[in-house]
Amino acid sequence: MIRMGVDQDAKALAFLRISVGVLFLIFGQYKVFGSQFTLGGGFQHWIDRFLEDGAYPFMLPILRGFVLPHGTAIAFLVAYGELAIGLALVLGLLVRTASACGFFYMLSLLFSSNYPGPHAVLWQYFGASLDHLVLALCFAAFLLGRPDDLLTVHSWFRRRRSNASGVTP
Repeated sequence: MIRMGVDQDAKALAFLRISVGVLFLIFGQYKVFGSQFTLGGGFQHWIDRFLEDGAYPFMLPILRGFVLPHGTAIAFLVAYGELAIGLALVLGLLVRTASACGFFYMLSLLFSSNYPGPHAVLWQYFGASLDHLVLALCFAAFLLGRPDDLLTVHSWFRRRRSNASGVTP
């Protein structure tokens, strides 16, 4: 059966896209508009915590040898990256690019902070990573679907243009 109007799946994907975007706006805004995370050692504090009790073994040399020595620059990249991902998702602009960045960012956080230990059973790896894995899966859905079809700046401008020209969308 063919339905007229907006597809329920498109509505659900738009709702999820905007919701994840709002979360990233919240995550990014306090980092960008405050200085504790970027200049006050907040980022380095998190990396130290990851090194103490959460990173997958293959991430340890990366965190120690690359991330910490470049901590301030990477902290700014994280802060502005989260804000940019949030803006892109909420506005529906460059959604696939933002989703690819978000997907890899979530995987890097997952492997930096969610290691359940060397003797954990398989399901514990998934259980330990839920906070980052769920968002990574959302970003994967945005990459696979068409999340920018509804409730975006582009769709708003298309509607305005078609209404101004007298064409019914």
